[in-house]
Amino acid sequence: MESLSFQDLGLSAPLLKALEQVGYESPSPIQERSIPVLLAGRDLIGQAQTGTGKTAAFALPCLSKLTLNQVKPQVLVLTPTRELAIQVAEAFRTYAQFLDGFQILPIYGGQDYQPQIRGLKRGAHVVVGTPGRIMDHMEKGTLQLDQLAFLVLDEADEMLRMGFINDVEWILEQTPKNRQTALFSATMPPVIRRIAQNQLNDPAEVTIEVKTATVQTIRQRFVIAPPFQKLEALTRILEHEPFDAMIIFVRTKTATTELSDKLSARGYRAAALNGDIAQNRREKTIEQLKNGVIDVLVATDVAARGLDVGRISHVVNYDIPYDTESYIHRIGRTGRAGQSGDAILFVGPREQSLMRALEKATKKPIDKMNIPTSEDINQQRVQRFKQKISDALNHPDLSGYQALIHDFQVETGVSALDISAALASLLQRDQPLVASEEENAGSFPSDFASNERKAKKGRLEVSQNNVPYRIEVGHVHGVKPGNIVGAIANESGLDSRNIGRIRIHFDYALVDLPADLPKPVLKNLKKTQVLGQALNIRLWESRAPQSESPFREPFIPSDKSKKKARKKEFEIIAKPRHKKRK
Repeated sequence: MESLSFQDLGLSAPLLKALEQVGYESPSPIQERSIPVLLAGRDLIGQAQTGTGKTAAFALPCLSKLTLNQVKPQVLVLTPTRELAIQVAEAFRTYAQFLDGFQILPIYGGQDYQPQIRGLKRGAHVVVGTPGRIMDHMEKGTLQLDQLAFLVLDEADEMLRMGFINDVEWILEQTPKNRQTALFSATMPPVIRRIAQNQLNDPAEVTIEVKTATVQTIRQRFVIAPPFQKLEALTRILEHEPFDAMIIFVRTKTATTELSDKLSARGYRAAALNGDIAQNRREKTIEQLKNGVIDVLVATDVAARGLDVGRISHVVNYDIPYDTESYIHRIGRTGRAGQSGDAILFVGPREQSLMRALEKATKKPIDKMNIPTSEDINQQRVQRFKQKISDALNHPDLSGYQALIHDFQVETGVSALDISAALASLLQRDQPLVASEEENAGSFPSDFASNERKAKKGRLEVSQNNVPYRIEVGHVHGVKPGNIVGAIANESGLDSRNIGRIRIHFDYALVDLPADLPKPVLKNLKKTQVLGQALNIRLWESRAPQSESPFREPFIPSDKSKKKARKKEFEIIAKPRHKKRK
């Protein structure tokens, strides 16, 4: 049965435009089965593992049914942790980028109440939060849910494990009975099943089985690489790892062309394959892969569905897949017909829980793989060069060349060893046989593998000497400290304890970060977006004009009743994220 596209699911045009913008091509199984049910107005029980794409499964139907001119909360999403609340809120913003006037507010413990209260007073179509803090706001009267139309319990079994289940039941009892409810859980303990029976109205049930596959012939390995290090890590693996042909899986159509172009510029015979490429061109590309014209294919899941090329020795998951079924499908492109194969998984600092779900699905551990060092790469180059010499010695007719070299040696008096070295340099051309440390380190200030060993749980290690940096997102964009922390931590590999004070102003913010941030990190953060705005991060000049003081924003007058509150709002000082929560 052919899978559906997002266009087939009945989503609104702005949402389809947003999905196209981020390059998503087809829904995951949980999305394909849940979205039509929720759009039809039915309650839903969804059972699926972490990393299957559940957020889009409920976010897209919720956004399709919003009334944007109503400011009271219409959607409430309960999550077990503040990290998940921030993640869900960011996903909503991504999908709602073409919905004019859309507002969402994440609410969680460990954050000051006042910014949350001001956000609720301004109005939010969607509220995402942890049960304890949501309950507090409901009891204070600052969160009113009389207009609530949709309620989502995300990771319900995790909320049970963390002791939030009584709070969850209390919240459900206080919300309108005619609301639509969706409950998502990886497992279905009796307590969760009881809540579903009592609080949901004739729910549809969608269960995504964790499929296992015979992957005994495939060696699975992973590397920990923050986004800014992934290209360098991939390049080192390509140079060090012996392979015949390779498929590199990425998440979006845009990423296929960007990555294949970068690999081609580095000397690899690479091509892109995605759903936007015409069928005849796709067929030609696959034929070139089979015939050895290209060695590296950068593809999305949709484009590579059903692909069967015998010479594929390696599969690289450059972007970790959303669901276990996609992972099994991807790594199954190698190890065909009983042959051995290699699967390499790139894991971001906050994606290790997804990797554990993949291990559970395949019933095999995924082993840690060290990024090749400069010494490793040079050894591999020398070995390949020696192999070229061995292969050339097996040439059926070397007599003509032997006579030529003998004549040259007699004429010039140059030794045979020097002549061999000169011929080797001709063979290598502009590519040195042994790379310098600087070449292999790429744009990094020190060796990649050395940096990786210094990292703690995949986080970049830097000094605690923080200085202010300016980012181009502020109150006017609706940004909150959690948005900034989440974006910087995810895209830079920094631990949250390295992120200091955050001062949010009208159209920009200042955030204290380590003074010794590597250039690749800053380059990556410049392009990172928060709420659709590029951070364009740069060091704050200590002698900035008074109007751009890091501690005071020029005041924009409003009516007297709002003047005091607005001035205070423009000068929020966020406490350092690493401080102990109250």
